[in-house]
Order: sequence, then C-alpha cells, then structure tokens
Amino acid sequence: MAPPPIPPAGSLRLRVLNLFTRLNVIAYRASGGRLGGRIQKAPVCILHTVGRKSGKRRETPLLYLADGDKVVLVASAGGRETSPAWYHNLRAMDAAEIEILGRRTKMTPRLASAEERAGYWPKLNEIYSDYDAYQARTKREIPVVVMSPA
Repeated sequence: MAPPPIPPAGSLRLRVLNLFTRLNVIAYRASGGRLGGRIQKAPVCILHTVGRKSGKRRETPLLYLADGDKVVLVASAGGRETSPAWYHNLRAMDAAEIEILGRRTKMTPRLASAEERAGYWPKLNEIYSDYDAYQARTKREIPVVVMSPA
C-alpha cells in the first residue's frame, strides 16, 4: 500500500499533521515512550535542534535506526522535493541532542557516505516500509544522517 499523498504547504491537512507531531512529543514523554514511541517496526526519538534562521528551539519526533551507539535518521519529508527543516537546522549545527525514552544524549551529526547509505537503506526499509515509496516520489536522494555521541 502506497503512503498517503503529501499535503500541500499551508493546507488544513498539513496543519493537522503538524499538530499531531506536537501531540506525539507530549504523549511520548508522558508515557515514557509507550505512546508515540513506535511506527511500524521503527522506534521514535525526539531530535532537539535550534532553528538556523529563527534561533528557536525545535523538538522533532523522528523514526530512527539504532546502530550500536549511533542513531541513524532519514530526512525523507515524505518524499517531498526538499529536505525537511530539521535536516537543514541540523546541518547548520555542530551538535544536537537526541532524546530516547527520556534520556537526552548530545550527538554529532554527519551525512552518511554513499557506501554507508547503501548499507543502511535496506535496514531502514525493514523497520519502516514507506521509505522506498518516499524515494520513488522525489528526484533528490533522500539524505541519511548518522548521529554519533559527542
């Protein structure tokens, strides 16, 4: 089954999706990750960044793949032609924090090499089957970000 279409910018559907994202952070924290802590087989973390333009603190719930002490993130934006804001904010930072089940860890981000991405991509699709469909929607190569403890 194909993932739902991308809601247009400024649409009611996108505003509802953004509200759901904020509610997911609240539910995740309140329940210790029991609510909002998994989508399909993928666990959820909260990425803490600072807006590169606004300077505001941002909290973004994201699916992740654990690789030892590393956390692997996918900047899919549902297959949009542009990467999500969190990705651009993260690229402008030397370090950020990842929150997993109430534990915050300072991490250093880097873009996965082509070889790493090729190795991670099947594992990422194993835990969240829509990534291939998202990649098929867009001409850009969806970035894979590796977060390592700082």
